[in-house]
Amino acid sequence: MASKILAVDTATENCSVALKVGNEIIARCEMAPREHTTKILPMVDSVLAEAGLKLNQLDALAFGRGPGSFTGVRIGIGIAQGLAFGADLPMVGVSTLAAMAEQAHRKQQATHVLSTIDARMNEIYAGGYVRLENGDWETVVEEAVLPPEMLKPELAKGEWFVAGTGWQAYPDLQGQLHLSVSDSGVLYPESQDMLILAHHAFARGEAVDAEHASPVYLRDTVAWKKLPGRE
Repeated sequence: MASKILAVDTATENCSVALKVGNEIIARCEMAPREHTTKILPMVDSVLAEAGLKLNQLDALAFGRGPGSFTGVRIGIGIAQGLAFGADLPMVGVSTLAAMAEQAHRKQQATHVLSTIDARMNEIYAGGYVRLENGDWETVVEEAVLPPEMLKPELAKGEWFVAGTGWQAYPDLQGQLHLSVSDSGVLYPESQDMLILAHHAFARGEAVDAEHASPVYLRDTVAWKKLPGRE
């Protein structure tokens, strides 16, 4: 099982990097909605320097694969691929929605989490997760992009926590769930929580070579059509 994993994420307004060395996590995190490209590499250098490690001494590189901002997701995977190519590291993509579930557990000991991200265009990205005994997460609401009023998951009763910006953007969203929910206080994914998920994924053999690492937009066709010259 991997003991040294670096995670980077720029999929939302939050910009973060974290390094796991054994049981120790070194993290950097900053709200920088328009400065990801200038912030992320110095953060990488900072956590590696603190750990006294070089990039090629790591076991894997994890990245926030989305969903999130189209530009932010592309920046994150582009930088992660460049680092992985240079150091010949395998890569592990981690869901930003699942990472917020892990953060809700870190902060509130939540074990049942509904994560949403404001996707603009009157839509949200959403996913639901239940924590397993081994510390990994089971997806119980498949990740999707949809209008807020369409989020009506059939979930077991019990204590559910909500995480992400979608709940703030659409205040009536919680009421339509017909569940007892609590606010986890989590708004954005952080790389230190991606490390936990990447650790489990790496152990399952889900790492890929850098050229095969891919983002998850959930809104591929819309994003593609917005690019210059596309129809």
